Amino acid sequence: MSSSDPTVTEDFGKPETWMNPYPAYRKWREQSPLVAKMPLVMLDGTQIEVFNWLLLRHEDVYGVLRNHETFSSDPPQFPNMPAPRLPLIQDDPPRHSKMRRLVSKAFTARRIAQLEPWIRENAEEMIDAMGQGEADIMASLAIPLPVRVIARLLGIGGEDYLAFKRWSDSFLAFNTSDTEPGSRVRNGLEMAQYFGRMAAERRTQAADDLISALVESEVDGEHLQEAELLGFCILLLIAGNETTTNLLGNILNLLAARPDIWQRLRQDRAQVEPTIEEALRFESPVQTLFRFVRTDTEVAGRHIYPNTAVAVSFASANRDPAVFPDAEQFNIDRDWTSHVAFGGGIHYCLGAPLARVEAAITLNAMLDRFSTVGPGSKPGTRQSATNVVFGFRQLPLRVAR
Repeated sequence: MSSSDPTVTEDFGKPETWMNPYPAYRKWREQSPLVAKMPLVMLDGTQIEVFNWLLLRHEDVYGVLRNHETFSSDPPQFPNMPAPRLPLIQDDPPRHSKMRRLVSKAFTARRIAQLEPWIRENAEEMIDAMGQGEADIMASLAIPLPVRVIARLLGIGGEDYLAFKRWSDSFLAFNTSDTEPGSRVRNGLEMAQYFGRMAAERRTQAADDLISALVESEVDGEHLQEAELLGFCILLLIAGNETTTNLLGNILNLLAARPDIWQRLRQDRAQVEPTIEEALRFESPVQTLFRFVRTDTEVAGRHIYPNTAVAVSFASANRDPAVFPDAEQFNIDRDWTSHVAFGGGIHYCLGAPLARVEAAITLNAMLDRFSTVGPGSKPGTRQSATNVVFGFRQLPLRVAR
């Protein structure tokens, strides 16, 4: 066990770090585990400071993700939590296993294959609408497409995608007070009321969608409680659009700066899959998730006590040079199989196959349509409201047929 005091950093709690955290990861990785001071904004807008262990090395991150008995996903509950509890992602076995089975049928290879023509049609429609010249790739494609897809699975109207995106962004903004006072509460209530209406409709007239499946499902002989049902809908909406939206924006931004790779992909579509995987590694859409220590344990020589929160950095692990040589280089020819962009263990992202299919369809459609994709007249604007995800709010790109 290490006898020296751990490094303590306040930089991880700063929005300017979240806009580009990779220099900080490089600086801190060899000191991992270290302690990070982070802001936590409660639902009423009050802000408290919390100190969490921060794990940055691939070996440690991978180990925590596969040890759900020591590192729980179920957070401690206290009044005025910054966000409602989400089933599945914040469940431990045996309930996690039962909850996962409720929705796993919606993400089978067969169900995703059935969706592919519809996804392709929507992607091509949005790309057609972009025309030529400069376009904000987030507003025109990367935001609306994933929301339409998850909305179809849930059985709700995809035309409300702007509200869905606003709700998702607000839900995840629990690390910053730089929002309109009361907006998180208001957006949360809007989202809960919306899904409450959808669930009520399914109770009187079921359909072939995820909300109906959740309304009709039973766990241990009992239907889901209303809070669990709404939490499930919120989780599926947010997880179903945030990850893929950020993935699409990050990929297209990376390729806009690398015209040689764009031309290579136009000539050889077999390189699309490794490009997507390298983008997942290089600019992970989900940066950090949290685990909660249940028993005394040790990580890389550090004694970690029970009831301690641990921030697990997928993104830093994916640039660990101990696993990925020249990790700071975007290289579609590398071995990317060890990346943890979708997590690991029992909580490996259920929607990973769908996100990969959406990315492949979108990238192939862009390659079909445009001979070149390049940077726009202004740089893109990264999100800075949360340390959980990494992506753009706006991303102007120039496209030409």
